[in-house]
Amino acid sequence: MKTVKFQQAILMTAVLALSGNAVAASFAYVPNEKDGTVSVIDTATDQVTHTLPAKGRLGNKIQATAIDPSGKKLYVVVRDANAVAMIDTDKRVEVMRVNVGDEPEGISISPDGKTLAACLEEENAVSFVDLGTFKLTHTAKTQGKNPEHCVFSPDGKWLLASNEESNDVDVIDTDAHKSVALIKATKHPRGIGFSPDGKLAYIANEAADLLEIVSVGDWKVRQRTPVGKRSNGVAVSHDGGRIYVSNGGDGTVSVIDARDNMVAKTVKVGERPWNMALTPDNRKLYVANGRSGTVSVIDTVTFKVTHIPVGKLPWGVVIH
Repeated sequence: MKTVKFQQAILMTAVLALSGNAVAASFAYVPNEKDGTVSVIDTATDQVTHTLPAKGRLGNKIQATAIDPSGKKLYVVVRDANAVAMIDTDKRVEVMRVNVGDEPEGISISPDGKTLAACLEEENAVSFVDLGTFKLTHTAKTQGKNPEHCVFSPDGKWLLASNEESNDVDVIDTDAHKSVALIKATKHPRGIGFSPDGKLAYIANEAADLLEIVSVGDWKVRQRTPVGKRSNGVAVSHDGGRIYVSNGGDGTVSVIDARDNMVAKTVKVGERPWNMALTPDNRKLYVANGRSGTVSVIDTVTFKVTHIPVGKLPWGVVIH
């Protein structure tokens, strides 16, 4: 029965994909940590069209990226400079950068596009940047240690920060800019995703090889789903029907059916996959393979995989 239901879900994904063919072309942005550049992939052709910036590099160690709702500005963590750089995606140049604090890694933009949050691993804090002025406005201390990934809830009310050293996740009230709760994770939480309705949070636990499903509001772990080895990244389909988890230790992506939160399929990708992103029509999942220097593209209907060469140590993917 489970197989039949999953096949029906695949068929529905295909229908949604076909209906979304008229959607404007999107681009995938892949930060290459060691090159200090961002590879830009046309998702219609799955070819790298150019790199950002057009000349030179952003730094010696870049990591997370985030893109504003217009797609005109790309934000990139320049870790060796303790900064976030703003890139004009049309002109392909860095416009400016802002110092956010000690050792930033993960960043996220609020749903209204007005605020950027950056996790500061060495400060045990999260910085908030006003994207209108591109200035640092607040810094919130975390209760946990070494926050790595920062993700806003769909309503923008909460920001979750996964703490790799203390094995927990801070819940930050974005109005008060204060940590108001702590989710005790199993072991080494990393990637975070939310259901589209904002009722559930999905947290990958790298050292425990599982995904934890947390109810938003009371912040309780409702279910633990075993996935692959060294699970680290999370992507949730835009319709909420699937959760994808990248498994860095065995080079796979677990495909989870959100109706029962169980793994329905496992897809082989490259070496050390981690952060991922979906196209707007849910038709393709782009997975950064750090050790392979590639991005794997998973067709979410057929599960066929293709590989795109990018730069050295790709950290993740954002799509607009």
